[in-house]
Amino acid sequence: MLGISEFGGYSFVDQPESSTSPVRRFRKSELLLLLLFLFSLPFLNSWVRGDGVGYYAFARAPLIQHNLDFTEDYRHANESFRGPRLDENGQPKSAFRTPTGHLDNHFTVGPAILWMPFLFLTHAGVLLARALGSSVAADGFSTPYRVTMAFATAFYAFLGLLLAFRLARQYVEERWAFLATLSIWWASSLPVYMYFNPSWSHAHSAFVVALFLWYWHETLSSRSLPQWLVLALITGLMLNVYYPNAMILAALAIEVFRQYFLAFRPDPSAAPASALRLPQLLVRHFLFAAVVLICLLPTLITRYFIYGNPFESGYTSLRDWLWFSPAFFDVLFSSNHGLLAWTPILLLAILGLFVFWRRQPRVGAPLLAAFLAFYLFIACYPDWAGISSYGNRFFVSLTPLFILGLAVFLERIAQLFRSRRVALASVSAVLALFVFWNAGLMFQWGSHLILSRGSVSFSEIIHNQFFVVPRQITADLQRYIFKRKALMQQIEDRDIQQLEKNPPPP
Repeated sequence: MLGISEFGGYSFVDQPESSTSPVRRFRKSELLLLLLFLFSLPFLNSWVRGDGVGYYAFARAPLIQHNLDFTEDYRHANESFRGPRLDENGQPKSAFRTPTGHLDNHFTVGPAILWMPFLFLTHAGVLLARALGSSVAADGFSTPYRVTMAFATAFYAFLGLLLAFRLARQYVEERWAFLATLSIWWASSLPVYMYFNPSWSHAHSAFVVALFLWYWHETLSSRSLPQWLVLALITGLMLNVYYPNAMILAALAIEVFRQYFLAFRPDPSAAPASALRLPQLLVRHFLFAAVVLICLLPTLITRYFIYGNPFESGYTSLRDWLWFSPAFFDVLFSSNHGLLAWTPILLLAILGLFVFWRRQPRVGAPLLAAFLAFYLFIACYPDWAGISSYGNRFFVSLTPLFILGLAVFLERIAQLFRSRRVALASVSAVLALFVFWNAGLMFQWGSHLILSRGSVSFSEIIHNQFFVVPRQITADLQRYIFKRKALMQQIEDRDIQQLEKNPPPP
């Protein structure tokens, strides 16, 4: 644990206003987060749709069929996913066959790894129920499996939020860490992929990045060899879940660079007592890399079976990326799922990361580097807008960074007020506006009042927020809770209509 004595400048907890211990008050904050999570579970949408078909197939096919044949997964997919891949007889089109004869599935295997413990127990329960006379299908598509998948996704996302909260509260007063966690939870793209599209990988990615950053931070002052190996296990899982998460390792790279800089100092006696010598560094870093490579075997093996090459991702070739013309501005501000245009609260979070870097450079510099590396990576990606995306969904991975950045920003703004009570009330009111705006925009996107793919009209969004959403949201929310199947079919029909009117570029 990094202590105040090492980093200074921030109080880890509020100054107590009563005899209540900080530990007990920490538990109260976390209990409030847990209760909110439990109350939010009715929003879980247990459908497998779009990209989620590919992610879920890596769990269902091995569990039920004991192979990597995804034919049944594609047959059970939603129409906009199934249509381009299957012919009129329900057979996979040859264009979607790889050189090994498998169906193309370029989606990552990491979410399936995280789902599998939950799905295995569910499958055992379904088989037991069938032995006792139940008619529920043990095929991986029936309700118990889909509900389990959705719950597991939300559970992992909540754990990620909790870890991010615990990290942030070590540098700001707990109230700001709590408000920042709630705000990023409900005013960013996370709810879409935590509840509405739980079969996609983004909520899992937020969890594994939070786990990596939390453990990296906990062991930063003096990481032992066993702790390096644990960090390697977490890193392997993080990369299995989502390839762009490799950019998060920029934080680790800065730490390692500092370690080698100290090891090569001409005067070893001037180095900190905790500094390691060069042979120790080389052994630890070599073993770290070796364990990460071993942990990547699920990805490498599945790529080999599907594509015939363990290093074939199935995505756009690196030579076709935007290396010489990155979309720096569009990634942030484009109406085509620009990060800040769709989720403006993240501007405050990013500003907070820069403030944190200035105040706590040893921790802040690696974290800011991780954000900038991720931003650069997405700006160079040809499909930086995410095609069908709420906001820029790629950045959901950075949820823990945004929580920390927003918490720091909120505390800094609060210092401008003379009264802490006025500061809390004012900040809470502004954050509530961000949450309500995001809720209305999520409703517009989810119900296809606006295009889910491509650029949108901001004037249309503003008009809908004030004149359309208030009229429709109550009725549709009731249908979402009580008549969800019919509503999901209506949403799918609207999506197909939009695709026919505005087909994506080839």
